[in-house]
Amino acid sequence: MEFVWWGVTILLFILSFVGIIYPFIPSIVVLWGGFTVYQFLINPNELTWWFWISMVILSVVLIASDIIANSYFVKKYGGSKKSETIATIATIVGSFIIPPFGIILVPFAAVFVTEFILQKDIQKAVKIGFATVIGFLGSSIAKILIQLMMIAMFIFAIIV
Repeated sequence: MEFVWWGVTILLFILSFVGIIYPFIPSIVVLWGGFTVYQFLINPNELTWWFWISMVILSVVLIASDIIANSYFVKKYGGSKKSETIATIATIVGSFIIPPFGIILVPFAAVFVTEFILQKDIQKAVKIGFATVIGFLGSSIAKILIQLMMIAMFIFAIIV
């Protein structure tokens, strides 16, 4: 039965990376699901308090990096608060429309249209649309690196 639980744990780790392309899958929750399957169904005495505290800290960093990166780039290029909100919604909607390209194209188009309506400046709207894409890609890279770090710390915790 332990073999099955290991399979579930590994599947949850993989699914956490799928959540980067499909934002409706909560990557951090799925990743924590892998940790808890191990803790409660494979070896309840292996993971220390230090591990759990580290995972909480990295989870907060992961969530904050996602929010900050997107917001930073939209603001840096003169985007409005509405564009930040539209970009977030469009990223989720875009994951259903022509995946995985929809998570880039739909937010770009939505922010471009929003900013063009608000500012009536096509060049600025294009610039802010691209800023949205850069913010999404930056936050995605950060999420991948942090999730890899969390999984590496998990492997280190169970090996050592």
